[in-house]
Parts: sequence; C-alpha cells; structure tokens
Amino acid sequence: MADAKLHPVMLAGTGSDVGKSVIATALCRIFRQDGYSPAPFKAQNMALNSYATPDGLEIGRAQAVQAEAAGIPCNTDMNPLLLKPSSDHTSQVVLNGKPVGNMGAYDYFRQDEGREVLRREVHAAFDRLSSRYNPIVMEGAGSISELNLRDTDLVNLPMARYAGAKVILVADIDRGGVFASAYGSIALQTPEDKKLIKGIIINKFRGDLRLFEEGRKILEDICQVPVLGVVPYFKDIHIEEEDSMELAGKQHSAVSGRVNVAVILLRHISNFTDFGMLERDPRVNLYYTNNVEEIGKADIIILPGTKSTIDDLYEIRRNGVAEAVLRAHKSGTTVLGICGGYQMMGLSVDDPQGVEGSVRRIPGLGLLPVDTVMEGTKVTRQVTFRFRDSDGCTGYEIHMGRTEAAKDAECSALNTYTDGTAEGCFADERTMGTYIHGILDNPQVIERLLAPFETAKSGSTALSYNDFKQQQYDLLADHVRKHINIPLLYNILTEDD
Repeated sequence: MADAKLHPVMLAGTGSDVGKSVIATALCRIFRQDGYSPAPFKAQNMALNSYATPDGLEIGRAQAVQAEAAGIPCNTDMNPLLLKPSSDHTSQVVLNGKPVGNMGAYDYFRQDEGREVLRREVHAAFDRLSSRYNPIVMEGAGSISELNLRDTDLVNLPMARYAGAKVILVADIDRGGVFASAYGSIALQTPEDKKLIKGIIINKFRGDLRLFEEGRKILEDICQVPVLGVVPYFKDIHIEEEDSMELAGKQHSAVSGRVNVAVILLRHISNFTDFGMLERDPRVNLYYTNNVEEIGKADIIILPGTKSTIDDLYEIRRNGVAEAVLRAHKSGTTVLGICGGYQMMGLSVDDPQGVEGSVRRIPGLGLLPVDTVMEGTKVTRQVTFRFRDSDGCTGYEIHMGRTEAAKDAECSALNTYTDGTAEGCFADERTMGTYIHGILDNPQVIERLLAPFETAKSGSTALSYNDFKQQQYDLLADHVRKHINIPLLYNILTEDD
C-alpha cells in the first residue's frame, strides 16, 4: 500500500485557529507510520514563530513541527512564503527562507505587480517537494471563503487546484456555528472549487460523541460530502503551537512549592516554543505575564524573543514592566534574555539603518554590559555549542542585529560554538543573555538555571525534550486515527476524479 502514489491532501479551514495545523501534523505522523514518506507544505504562512532550517534559512514553525512528525528534515520548500508581522499593518516578507523586504498588508494583497512572481515561486517549491515525497500534506490559511481575497489567494483552493489536491475542510465546533460555517464555506466556492472538497473533519468536540450523530448526518446531507470524523478536544497531548493566541490560557499566577518562571508577555513576542521543555518540567510553574505584581513573585524572569525589539522595549518602559524586572533583579531574581530579550538587557539598542522603524536609538535595561546595533542582514542558522561547561547543546538563531561587549566592559561568554566563537553574555548566575533559540531544550541548561532553587532538587524530567515530542506525535496520531476514518481518507487520496 505504501508504494502507491497518493494525491496531495489539503487541510482547509472554515476560519483561523480551527486546528488545521494540528490535523496536518497528525496526518504527517500517520502516513509515516503507515510506510509512506510524507512532507508538509503551506504555500504562505503568517506567523512570528519561525524556525531555522539545517541550511540556515527560515520557515514557519508549524511546518518545522510537521516535518518533525513526518520524520524528515525541514526545508524552505515546505513553506516558501512566510509573512512575519512587524506592526498591525506591516510584515516582513520571507521568500524561500530569506527576507526580501517589508510590505504593508494592503499592498501585499492588492498589488498585482509581483504577485504572479510569488505564485510561480510557491508552485516551484511544491513541485520540488512533490518529486521527493508522497503524499504532500498541505495546509491552507485562515478561511477558504474570503471572497475579497480570492483573486490574490496563493495558499488555499488556487494552490489545491495547481497541486491536484483533495481538499478536506476542517471546522471548529467548539466556537459554535459549525453547520453554517461548513455549509457556507462550501456554498461560497465556484463550481470548479466545490469539486475539490472531498470531505469534512469536525474538530475540537467536547462531550459525548453520540450526541452529534444526527448532526453528522445533517452535515453530510446539506454539504454533499462525507464527514470523515469528529475529533474530540484534547488537553493531555502537547504539540508546539504556532499562534500566540494560545498564550492566553497560560497567563496564570505564581504558586508555592515550585520554581516560578515568568515569561514577559511582549506585544510582538516570537518563538515562545523556546519554553516548551521548561513548561513541562514538574518542578516549574511557567506563566506569561505583563502584570508587575506577578513579575515580582517570580524566581526567574525570561525576556523572550520579539519581532520588534525597540517597540517592545519602549512599551515595557511605558507600562512599568521594565521597572518591575529591574526591581525583581535587584532583590535576587534571575533574569535571562533570549534573542530580542537579550538585546533589551544591554546598555543600548541602535538602529542607524531604520531596520525596525524610525527610532534610531533607545536605552536598554542595563543588566548586561553589551550594546546592540540593528543590521539589515538576518542571521538564520542551526548551531551546536557548549553552555558554560556543558558540551553537546543544540539550538538555532534567527535575528537581526549584532550584540557586542560595550567599550572597556568585561562580558564573559554564556556559550561557545564548536568553532570556538563566543556567544551571549554571562554576568553572573542571575544575569545572562543569548541569541540562541531552543537553548532551554537542553536539559543541562535547565539544570543549571534551576540549581539555585531548593524546590528544584526533587528531580528532573524523565524524557529528553526530543523524546517527549516524538511521544506526543504518536499520541496525536493515535487520537486522530481513533476518530477519523483513515481507510476512507486513503480511498479519497487514491481516486481520480
């Protein structure tokens, strides 16, 4: 069976955040388990949570997660076009892993010039991927019924048409209106595009599945396509998220009996997947906050990555968060900065080229004796390094800017790359910064970070973070297999229209 060539499958949505990414991740794992060689693909992604490929390029984090579930290295063909919002109206455009400029939303979606160039690029990426893997698990973006954007759409049904993909519509029953959203999403398509939609998956169901049996039949009658399954909402399977909306449920408070880690909730927070392993550590209570009282209760404060260091640094000064961090540090709290957070911890951030906007210079928090200069060239690479006295650590860099010790200042390196290059700044056990994302995926780093705290001496996590993630992909695949008609899906993917 695994020798058969399958049509690509596209998970399209009735809206944003309906669970397309998670279902695509599950299918990547299921196809791999069944002996196929799947690969993920999303023509255009909008996300701040990105990842560096092995060859030093940049893609959306969701496709990197899906590639991991499929058991293959990620590459830019899986997400050839990435939009990284830098303000409410402007995004950095990353094409084939490299930034090609900033563009306003209106210009991006309305500008005819260059649009077909982008379309050719995403088609070429799909063709390269399709020649190597089987099947391609495609993901749409947002809703497939945004009629005002139909002519400029690169990622949904026009991409499915080009790829010859079988489209499965994913609808979120948890937010309500599932009949209207599923029926309307299909009814609003052109006759040509309606034919592409071969089934529906109802996602995030809560309660007794038997109560939806009649609803399932009604949906099949009005939509004229089969419902492949109803997937229950789950809380006990942990897949790295791409969307910062998921952070809303993690803004709780400090607790007693555990090491309290407060991640500062920046407006442009990025790469919050840096904290997945720490969040799962039973010794730790990790929460996201910009509440000055909760910051003051933390044992460890982390300043995370951001797409806009200067804007977020200005904001945390305005809202009192910067003062709360400095006050907590003065009273003995550990402060760790990662990427943009590392830049904030220094003496100054200069932007002579206007990379981030019109502000050319802003003072840092002064916790580390370093200065940062923003530069137009983005650094994207995977790295292997020594953390203090621990070898064999891995992570990745995605940043604009160069950070160096201030004149006449001494700054001990936090890390050392395999070529001997120093990285980051270590002022003392309570004050440190680094450009390396994923640094907290290394157990030896977490042990060093938690070592000063008495509550951390009761033991650490049993699994490495990679083993934990692999376990979660298998649990997700089991969950989806149980609730989706996989044999019917295979029939759909082997049939020619």
